[in-house]
Amino acid sequence: MERRSFLKKAGAGAAAGSIAAPALAQAQPTITWRLASSFPKSLDTIFGAAEVMSKRVAAITGGKFTIRPYAGGEIVPALQVMDAVQAGTVEMGHTASYYYFGKDPTFAFDCAVPFGLNSRQQTAWIEQGGGKQLMREFFKDYGIMNFVGGNTGTQMGGWFRKEVKTVQDLNGLKMRIGGFAGRVMQKLGLVPQQIAGGDIYPALEKGTIDAAEWVGPYDDEKLGFNKVAPYYYSPGWWEAGPQLSFYVGIKEWEKLPKEYQAALEAACYEAHVMMQAEYDARNPAALARLLKAGVKLQSFSKEIMDACYKAANEVMDEEAAKNAKFKKIYEPWKRFRLDENQWFSVAEAPIQNYMIGRRA
Repeated sequence: MERRSFLKKAGAGAAAGSIAAPALAQAQPTITWRLASSFPKSLDTIFGAAEVMSKRVAAITGGKFTIRPYAGGEIVPALQVMDAVQAGTVEMGHTASYYYFGKDPTFAFDCAVPFGLNSRQQTAWIEQGGGKQLMREFFKDYGIMNFVGGNTGTQMGGWFRKEVKTVQDLNGLKMRIGGFAGRVMQKLGLVPQQIAGGDIYPALEKGTIDAAEWVGPYDDEKLGFNKVAPYYYSPGWWEAGPQLSFYVGIKEWEKLPKEYQAALEAACYEAHVMMQAEYDARNPAALARLLKAGVKLQSFSKEIMDACYKAANEVMDEEAAKNAKFKKIYEPWKRFRLDENQWFSVAEAPIQNYMIGRRA
């Protein structure tokens, strides 16, 4: 009798629990957001990060919180995503923070600066090195909260219509290149152009520009750059580990229930990890296809690399001398970079170089 009585009570408790859970879910509001991306839908890895994030948010919240991604140009121009979030035109954005270098070069630390951190180091700086706190404080002035939104890994140095062997070859060259790198290249005579991803091919084809950098083999193959510029250079020293970011308007963020905030932040992390994994998995085969199609793979000469490194340090020191916000982040960031590179030189670099040598 006692056992049957216990089972009845347990069953009643379980039934109550099964009713309570849906009731709790139903108590949450239905929220629909729009997300403006800086990237075209054709680039399924970089635009796809927003799709990964939005699908995960919907799954976690039982479809109560939905975010619809729009490609660059569908709601706002690709390079005006931050402005749209700041103005409240959209609740959320997905972009590269260095696109807004013209507003303040400090934005670049949320993405990449020349001869900066690789992808693992960038994530470490953001999550454990004080970077998140510093960047959140900076973004607060724009009414935005930033979340990690992917990383491509070290990018390529771009596509050139003709070979560049010396620093002199850069003089007068018109190149699509974003963020801080453009100012560095100006010191060497290059003419930088800020052009959205979907507009690069026609500019390169028409000769409006002489060279262009985007991401790496997987995306570059999709955009067809090899058809109009045969020389493919490495490395993209200006983007050792460029981080993409999700932007959320602070006012919209504060309206969200705590459960939805947690869902959104977790989904951003998943998208962040997934993008890097996809590029690392897809770039090798894409590069092999490009080489088979006749692409001429080149490395920047030591002369060019040394000149760019010198110019990059000069530009960043000049900016720090006149921009207090930049200096506030630059100084601790430099210390973090030094520590990270010293550590990577002990374990990461030696095994990587050995394995590359064995393959050769």
